[in-house]
Amino acid sequence: MDEETEEKKPEFVKKIAKFLPAVGKPEYKQSLNTRLKWTGIALLCYFVLSYISVYGLSPSSYQQFQLFQIVLGSKMGSLMTLGIGPIVTAGIILQLLVGSKILKWDMTKPEGRSKFQLWDKVLAIAFCFLEGGAYVLAGALPVSGGPPVMIFVILQLAAGGIIVILLDELVSKWGFGSGVSLFIAAGVASQIFIGLFSPLAAQGRIAGAIPGFISSFFAGNMSLGLAYLLPVLTTALVFVIVIYAQGVAIDIPLTFSAMRGFGRTWSLKFFYTSNIPVILTAALIANVQLMGHFGVSQTPEGLSCGMVGCFDANGNAVKGIVYYLSSPRNLLVDLVSGTINAPEILRAVTYTAFLAIGAMVFSLFWVNTSGMDAKAVANQLSGTGMQIPGYRNDVRIMESVLKRYIPALTILGGLSIGLLAAFADMTGAIGSGTGILLTVMILYNFYEQLRHEKIEEAHPIVRKIVGE
Repeated sequence: MDEETEEKKPEFVKKIAKFLPAVGKPEYKQSLNTRLKWTGIALLCYFVLSYISVYGLSPSSYQQFQLFQIVLGSKMGSLMTLGIGPIVTAGIILQLLVGSKILKWDMTKPEGRSKFQLWDKVLAIAFCFLEGGAYVLAGALPVSGGPPVMIFVILQLAAGGIIVILLDELVSKWGFGSGVSLFIAAGVASQIFIGLFSPLAAQGRIAGAIPGFISSFFAGNMSLGLAYLLPVLTTALVFVIVIYAQGVAIDIPLTFSAMRGFGRTWSLKFFYTSNIPVILTAALIANVQLMGHFGVSQTPEGLSCGMVGCFDANGNAVKGIVYYLSSPRNLLVDLVSGTINAPEILRAVTYTAFLAIGAMVFSLFWVNTSGMDAKAVANQLSGTGMQIPGYRNDVRIMESVLKRYIPALTILGGLSIGLLAAFADMTGAIGSGTGILLTVMILYNFYEQLRHEKIEEAHPIVRKIVGE
């Protein structure tokens, strides 16, 4: 009976998928310049839509949703409010179901991966409506009207989320790289630029770190100048650490079994699963924070309290689970000034532990569901006629060799990237530490992918970027 039900599931989803919007694959191979052009078009659409406000919302500050905007590539109050949230949430659920064997899909086979992708899209579109409704019903987005206006706002949010799904498909099929990663990097890069150079005032102070430091320096207020300069220094430090860590890898020699003397070196990066575990873990934390706004009630102290914690007037978590799953933004400044307290230290420990363990777990799930485990990789390499020199040309032997490295790199890499993201968050870096970590890794991966393309076809500017 279970097998019959399992067989009917994909058929049911296929029937639904026929009515869903989709981006078709190109009928011929695109040149690198064409793919980069489509990537640029998708990025331009993302930026334009992020400046189109949702009709029916009251003016509001969304400072409490900074983590959402960074991790999910969203801009609150605009058509890009949901960002990549529905895509990531659907991915998290399927990762957990497949990784825990509740859904018994063989991800090493094309059929299993096809099921995963089909269900992923259907769930992502469903979450566009669910998350849009959650934002409105939880009061995260104040609506200026009755139920009809609320429904219209939810439909606008869902439409924006579906557009993001289609833009992601456009990038993956017609463009270069991943739309999800592209939108995260674009959102964080814009926040870093504004945080560094904006001359506009915010809460009585110059918003940009560099203009603020210059102004404080000429005014003779060096303590305020240091407060402006420290985030710039920590931002640069995070950049350097991440770029260095990206270069740590184990080189596996490979040769062509049919042509002796010809071979290559394949690098197993320390961050084997790249930035995916941090994106999924941070998105999970962001969803918990969103749940915290459901069913809140006011306390005599002026706090808004719900099932998982309490928030102050600015929407910042001050008590409960949401407090201990949020990063102390200025821990480094507090340590330097001597104003650190016990609750903040405990908060730093719990946030770091959750981010590190969560990244490690999602790293394991991602390897098993994306065809990156030792067995799948051995079959891929063997299928291309490659073998490890000094060993018999047997896929089982290649798998046993890869098992010495891939499981360890999966665990250690996921754990380390979680610890690095937590450290970066607590330094007070501009754009948030997690945001910088993701952006640097995304840009580095784009750079690595460009180097493996036929770069002579690219524009001269692109060739200069990759050093050709």
